[in-house]
Amino acid sequence: MLYKAFGGGRTVCALCSHRCDIAPGKFGVCGVRENRGGRLMTHVYGEVIAAHVDPIEKKPFFHFWPGSTSFSIATAGCNFRCPFCQNWQISQAAKKGRAADRGEELSPENIVRIALDRGCRSISYTYTEPTIFFEYAYDTAKLAHEAGLANNFVTNGFMTAEALETIRPFLDAANVDLKAFREETYKKVCGARLEPVLDSIRRMRRLGIWVEVTTLVVPGLNDGDAELDDIARFMAGVDPDMPWHISRFHPDFKYTEAGPTPVDTLRRAFAIGKRADLRYVYIGNVSGEGDITYCPQCFRPLIQRRGFQVEENRVCDGACPYCHTIIAGVF
Repeated sequence: MLYKAFGGGRTVCALCSHRCDIAPGKFGVCGVRENRGGRLMTHVYGEVIAAHVDPIEKKPFFHFWPGSTSFSIATAGCNFRCPFCQNWQISQAAKKGRAADRGEELSPENIVRIALDRGCRSISYTYTEPTIFFEYAYDTAKLAHEAGLANNFVTNGFMTAEALETIRPFLDAANVDLKAFREETYKKVCGARLEPVLDSIRRMRRLGIWVEVTTLVVPGLNDGDAELDDIARFMAGVDPDMPWHISRFHPDFKYTEAGPTPVDTLRRAFAIGKRADLRYVYIGNVSGEGDITYCPQCFRPLIQRRGFQVEENRVCDGACPYCHTIIAGVF
């Protein structure tokens, strides 16, 4: 889907903002889309490399069917090169100019059937980047809606406007990984650009897709007060109801020069988010820290969590039961 063929057998992919111009016999940046004789082909349709039933809070979504489970799927490949990727074994599995490693064959129909059989409320396209297995996600999401299941992307947000407009009728929510707020960081660390990610966040909200944002706070990379403040103010300018998940970094993959994020840094980021008038800010990857949903009006605790489990949810008909303030999200 979403490619154009040109003279000389060239193809230009319009799924993500790399907009790869791919010569015959070559792959796009994602490593899973190949130009075969002037036709762009995907190597990962129906090839699941990871599939699990997860709490929706693990994605993380705190305002999208809290307390429910989601059938989570991924194929190999990614269009970013993040050296601190926690799922690098599968996201970077197709990065050597060859087709992706084969996963387990699983049709869209079977994905939906498994999700229903296991009592899931939604299907999550996650672990790697869903944009690069777009056709697979699209077909599955359409069937999921017909069966009464919701769909969400856990994404780097680097998709094109065309991709978002195409998936919109079947995409209910997205958690966008906003990795930094400096163009040089995106270029040097991720092999990408910042502005398309910001455009995706804005466009998702305009299209009515529920959005939560996650920032992995990496010491020495994106943990300065000015940058964190820029992220928070950008989000507040788009929609102050968008939850911001501030996540603790742990050394992984190729990025080992920094240690785990100090908890005090995360608390400082939390305070920055609240000063920017974000109504819902959370701290992730730290047990018992910053994971309660409070009413933004009367400040009473509404959703109590322990890790990825919801212990108590007092939200009633999408509102605070004490002051009747609407709590943003999908409940």
